[in-house]
Amino acid sequence: MYENGTEFEPRFVDLLEEESRSELFAYWPVGKIPLLRDRLRNQIIPETSVIIEYISEFYPGTANLLPSLPQESIEVRLWDRFFDLYISDSVQKIVLDRIRTEGQKDPFGVERAYERLPVAYGMLEKQLDTKNYIVSDHFTMADCSAVPALFYSDTLLSFRNGYPKLTNYFERLLEKSSVKRTLDEAEPYFHMYPFFDQIPTRFLKEKK
Repeated sequence: MYENGTEFEPRFVDLLEEESRSELFAYWPVGKIPLLRDRLRNQIIPETSVIIEYISEFYPGTANLLPSLPQESIEVRLWDRFFDLYISDSVQKIVLDRIRTEGQKDPFGVERAYERLPVAYGMLEKQLDTKNYIVSDHFTMADCSAVPALFYSDTLLSFRNGYPKLTNYFERLLEKSSVKRTLDEAEPYFHMYPFFDQIPTRFLKEKK
């Protein structure tokens, strides 16, 4: 939204709070966030990549997050899925296992998730060999997907020592004003992350 210059009203969903959780499930019974509610068009749009495509189609702004060229558009969708399926899903597996009770833990699944991350890092390192961003020299929907995936995966199994191109790419993402604003607004809720102690202090504000 910030990258596109789209005006919107953000709403924080606290899944531990009954009223907040009930409102989310009323709009989308699957209960997954983020979720876009478009009052003007009376639409409920789930899933990050679908939300981005929806905004690009009905509320075009300053960013061209989905290229018009078919081949490049396909690549954007591919790498968007890559970040979700091979990095974010692994992160989610590890994080959710952390908060499970002892009898419900899945050590084998967690081990597999940790094993998938360096494979994904290696593929990204190769993909970034001649590009500033993941598909081209322009920021796209795939790079939107990269931000949360890499932010959290780096707290679990850092890519900074063995993958220089991936590290430089992540730093380029962090320099974007839209990314800075998003992380700044998320910072008050970082303490809810089960691996909060592994978030670099550079992303945390000093408590007064």
